[in-house]
Amino acid sequence: MPNDPVAARVWALAGPARVSRAPETAAANAACDALETRVGDLLDRMTLAEKIGQMAQVNGHEGSVSEELRAAVAGGRVGAILNEVHLPTANELQRIAVEESRLGIPLLMGRDVIHGFRTILPIPLGQAASFNPELARQGARMAAQEAAAAGINWSFAPMLDITRDPRWGRVAETFGEDPYLFSRFAEAMVRGLQGDDLARPGSIAACAKHFAGYGASESGRDYNTTNIPEIELRNVHLPTFRAALDAGAATFMSSFSALNGVPASANRFLLRQVLREEWGFDGFVVSDWAAISQLTIHGLAADQREAAFAAASAGVNMEMASSAYTDHLAGLVADGHLEEALLDELVCAILQVKFRLGLFDSPYTDPAALPPAASEDHLALARRSALQSLVLLENKDGVLPLSPDRLRSVAVIGPLADDPYEQLGTWVFDGDTALSRTPLHAIREFLGEGVAVHHARAMETTRSRSTAGFDEAVAAAGRADAVMVFLGEESILSGEAHSRANIDLPGNQADLVRVLADTGKPLIAVVMAGRPLTLGNIIEEVDALLFAWHPGTMGGPAIADVLFGIESPSGKLPVTFPRMVGQVPIYYAHGNTGKPATLEQFQHMDDLPVRTPQTSSGLVSAHLDAGFTPQYPFGFGLSYTRFGYSDLSLSSQAIVMGETLTVRVRVTNLGACEADEIVQLYLRDPVASVVRPVRELKGFQRIRLAGGESREVEFMLAPADLAFIGQDLREVVEPGAFHLWVGGDSRAELHARFTLLERPSSDPESP
Repeated sequence: MPNDPVAARVWALAGPARVSRAPETAAANAACDALETRVGDLLDRMTLAEKIGQMAQVNGHEGSVSEELRAAVAGGRVGAILNEVHLPTANELQRIAVEESRLGIPLLMGRDVIHGFRTILPIPLGQAASFNPELARQGARMAAQEAAAAGINWSFAPMLDITRDPRWGRVAETFGEDPYLFSRFAEAMVRGLQGDDLARPGSIAACAKHFAGYGASESGRDYNTTNIPEIELRNVHLPTFRAALDAGAATFMSSFSALNGVPASANRFLLRQVLREEWGFDGFVVSDWAAISQLTIHGLAADQREAAFAAASAGVNMEMASSAYTDHLAGLVADGHLEEALLDELVCAILQVKFRLGLFDSPYTDPAALPPAASEDHLALARRSALQSLVLLENKDGVLPLSPDRLRSVAVIGPLADDPYEQLGTWVFDGDTALSRTPLHAIREFLGEGVAVHHARAMETTRSRSTAGFDEAVAAAGRADAVMVFLGEESILSGEAHSRANIDLPGNQADLVRVLADTGKPLIAVVMAGRPLTLGNIIEEVDALLFAWHPGTMGGPAIADVLFGIESPSGKLPVTFPRMVGQVPIYYAHGNTGKPATLEQFQHMDDLPVRTPQTSSGLVSAHLDAGFTPQYPFGFGLSYTRFGYSDLSLSSQAIVMGETLTVRVRVTNLGACEADEIVQLYLRDPVASVVRPVRELKGFQRIRLAGGESREVEFMLAPADLAFIGQDLREVVEPGAFHLWVGGDSRAELHARFTLLERPSSDPESP
């Protein structure tokens, strides 16, 4: 440990002993002490240049080691590599770092492992539709093992940015709009990537990104400014990151965007006050790609020297891709603008993560110690994940499921029916398209030779404007007993820097739907997309509508299972679908206004009498042309059966601070089809010191019921579940009356009330 008093203080701030999450057992504390000793000894032996080297992450060379990179690694001027997935090259880089550099410090090897590696799972937004965090944990574990076999020990995931704007391209990488649901997936992803022990083969460090507020980019335009009041920031945008930290996330990534005027990569409030001082985070923060360099473009720094100073002072430990730290930190220390003790603090956290990953003891990757990629188990997991992500939005007259016994022929039409690449979705660098099972392939395999399958692509891409392929598509539909049309977005239309102002189906897909509908054949639309779309221009034309997101490697078999009734669809929407883009942002957990809209008061603009006096309209919060309700609400999803909710009961009508309320409800499968239901619990605090949402998700359970079966489902609510950030920016639990609802989506009607008391009272209604 450094002898200088200032350095010692900084060391204490960075050390694991100060963290409230520190293990409590004697053995674990001894391990922490041993780690601190090893880190301290190494840090004391490092030169200033070697410390700065640990703070630099550089891009790999895709399977080769240039002389420049070799010299930099051997000279201790690189702490991490990104985007190198050629295992022999990764091991060679580790060898150079361990055997040729003066101190033998191993490298972090980073990669965007977002929703799979070789075997691709549904995009995160699709995984969230499963309402099954455990399945996401298993998927992240699979992805970590496949990535680790390629030499990766650090994933730039999970992405934890709440967004309520489907125009934003990176909505595909999120787990939706709701902090509670999102937080459960944040925890699951971290635990899946990191496993029970970071040092165990197949475990890779997670990176909670992008801290923070990135999902609120103005106009849904990527990299754009975000302005978020601190109450909203703490109630909506920060809980997902806190959940990841509590699950043990080893690293964080600062956002590209400016938050309330200060770019996140120089934001002391975020990185020092919230992350380290309030939350006690002891891992390290990496910038996003060249984000420190871009502080000059934001206008926060005049040059790269100022940018390096601002980011280091704010608490960014490692710079990704750009070289402001490499070029200027030594000069800033020499000039006295930065204390070397600050660099000790920043480097200490990087070294701790490397020790926790076991890299000093086992720097090289042996793929034989890990399960093979794309194994049958991995493909089965991808299929299960895709299946549970599918959301049935429309099913008129029960057209689905299709019965193969009643079919002589089917038509499979559309640009996404047989495209093994596009179904994988955004942020897929390492996915193997040879593994992809497309819907056309799966449908043919399922139906066998007894049912003719007529295929027509109809459009070259989802963006095509040509109608040249329509005649072939109509002819195929005319020969079929049922028509399945596969629509949506190519994968490149969502993801980073791929925001859209119009979120209708692109190209002339709506026209294709209309000409197919004119054939009079049962028409089933399957939509693959990286975001919610505005679907009002096709809903009336189709008989069924299945939203498949980008479902990944095994999307085809999962879709076939649902179309033909092998499984009932069970996914629920993790985001609200607007009727038109002008409603954005639209989300279920909004606050009430003084003039909330109701169906009784609202009048559509087409229904207003001519020369209606101004005072007789506009008295509720709504759009005259779109109303105030979404196309499909959060939590919505149809099944091949119906579920009934009854017998809602509470363990007490009033609880005292410190007590727990038990909520019980009976759920019955009212049909004959065995199926999964996602039981959802919503809460409202109707009177509080700040306006609270009209409803908030506070619990969910996925259950499976046979036809006619009933089951009692139980939820536990503690006062902590009622907490929120109040006017003084502190967490508060306020006594009073609360409303709760239980049902199959955010419009649940089964309702009860209870009261939270500060102290016991014989009258639950007393204040």
